[in-house]
Amino acid sequence: MARITASVYTSHVPAIGAAVDLGKTGEPYWQKVFAGYDFSKQWLKENRPDVVFLVYNDHATAFSLELIPTFAIGTAAEFKPADEGWGPRPVPVVKGHPQLASHIAQSVIQDDFDLTIVNRMDVDHGLTVPLSLMCGQVDEWPCPVIPFAVNVVQYPVPAGRRCFALGQAIRRAVESYDEPLKVQIWGTGGMSHQLQGSRAGLINREWDNAFLDRLIADPAGLSQMPHIDYVREAGSEGIELVMWLIARGAMADVAGGGKPRVAHRFYHVPASNTAVGHLILENA
Repeated sequence: MARITASVYTSHVPAIGAAVDLGKTGEPYWQKVFAGYDFSKQWLKENRPDVVFLVYNDHATAFSLELIPTFAIGTAAEFKPADEGWGPRPVPVVKGHPQLASHIAQSVIQDDFDLTIVNRMDVDHGLTVPLSLMCGQVDEWPCPVIPFAVNVVQYPVPAGRRCFALGQAIRRAVESYDEPLKVQIWGTGGMSHQLQGSRAGLINREWDNAFLDRLIADPAGLSQMPHIDYVREAGSEGIELVMWLIARGAMADVAGGGKPRVAHRFYHVPASNTAVGHLILENA
């Protein structure tokens, strides 16, 4: 059967993608950000998965206010980088895994989660920036990727407990697939940031690091945190962190297995007026 070997958590700040694309990663402002992913790039080479299941949010490119799916799974054979207003990022086309994606959709929907099945869409920085951070600049991504888009832009957005339970359903789906695939699940977005209003530029270091602590040690308890706490403490865009709970819910310890090993943890401020958080957890 297939199995989830690890989970990866990372911010997906669009300016990080621009720094990569414009050759600015070595500049003093960006140097510390990218140094935090040096370990991760090597780790991914040594722990290369067969498939990455990548949880992210679309930023009004594939979806708009005309159509807002709460959870959408990409089942296509490939996904092109989206034009977000200044042309597509100069990164490889994302190759999908239609067989596993369709199996997960079947299993998770039968497990009482309503997913939108997407057979054609472009993917924006929410998905391509994490790939750039983990893989660097490459001619092709090292493995197929299943995009899983979550609405954390337009309220109402899914509860943390719902996302955590969905991660558990995704683990069950992966483990019922009858090929011996190594799958990683990535949760992206966050950490604390607000892009507008009187609190624009908000960053809460203490809250962010407490979130990382609880994500490692008490994910079930963390999943009960109400939305208002995210907004109050982490800013209006801090709600993106519920997507990390999907990845955490898919780990083995949630289903009675051993505690995951923390392979890497990184936190840095600032990066384009946001906090960058990053974590790698390996299944026991």
